[in-house]
Amino acid sequence: MRFYTQQHPFYCGIDLHARTMYLCILDQAGETLLHRNMPATPEALLKAITPYREQIVLAAECMLTWYWLADLCADHGIPFVLGHALYMKAIHGGKAKNDKIDAQKIAVLLRGGMLPQAYVYPAEMRATRDLLRRRLHLTRKRAELLAHIQNTNSQYNLPEIGKKLAYKANREGVEEHFPDPSVRKTVEVDVSLIDHYDQLLGEVELYITRTAKAHDVQTFSRLQSVPGIGPILALVLLYEIQDIARFPRVQDFVSYCRLVKCAKESGGKRLGTSGKKIGNAHLRWAFAEAAVLFLRQNQLGKEYFTKLEHKHGKAKALTVLAHKLARAVYYMLTRQQAFDLNRFVTA
Repeated sequence: MRFYTQQHPFYCGIDLHARTMYLCILDQAGETLLHRNMPATPEALLKAITPYREQIVLAAECMLTWYWLADLCADHGIPFVLGHALYMKAIHGGKAKNDKIDAQKIAVLLRGGMLPQAYVYPAEMRATRDLLRRRLHLTRKRAELLAHIQNTNSQYNLPEIGKKLAYKANREGVEEHFPDPSVRKTVEVDVSLIDHYDQLLGEVELYITRTAKAHDVQTFSRLQSVPGIGPILALVLLYEIQDIARFPRVQDFVSYCRLVKCAKESGGKRLGTSGKKIGNAHLRWAFAEAAVLFLRQNQLGKEYFTKLEHKHGKAKALTVLAHKLARAVYYMLTRQQAFDLNRFVTA
């Protein structure tokens, strides 16, 4: 957890919503200089902070609408801090909650050096990262439709379809496998939607691969040196990591990737684990996917995984492999080296 500890003459906490925002401005002594609800527009914000603009720092929670606020501060040279919403709630809870109280809490945490920071992702790469995340959403919806066809087949205890429906050629005439007309219509709808998702995903992936890799060609190439990581998965990793230098240690990186369990201890007693959902869910998915793809057409990787499987079992072995891949990616990017398979399986 990183806190913003830099001192300023004035501190502004903003409880930000889609159409409105509540401002609370404190001075160095903690006196309230402004506490007001106003429209969430750049003009209203700049007008409100005009008397303090040269010596103020702004902070807001990492919620849905922070993009325009971060960009506005960057354009006008105003210090901006993005607060980690979950950590802020844990540090400064309360019995009552409303926009006015929330704005004051943010300003108080900022002034006291107790505001936990989230990462302000660079504006020039933000839209492409969001497009990659949207692609993942569409991919999961497509997978749900494929699973629904198989589940429907099991529901009526019909013979196995026997073909991998992910491929378009194998889906032709699959609705004839179901004798009931209504069930057949349901499967037709699923197949039609899958075909449409295939078209959308093809267009999105073509656009991404043509435009996205220009941000960091060398990192993009290094990521693809890992067996199983292709162009799309490499782009997901590239845009979710953005800058490996923001992680001082490899432990910080794998923790951010949700690949470690954090122990809960008190009085010398271990009470279990916690915090497994704190971090980047997209990197967690990417490295889990990379672990599975790593084993395809990779004999050395399969032999190494067999050892892990004997020791931990299949499910845990895949998690261990994902963890080790994340560590390897961290050192690859910090040392600016390509992936070394022999070193990976013998380390």
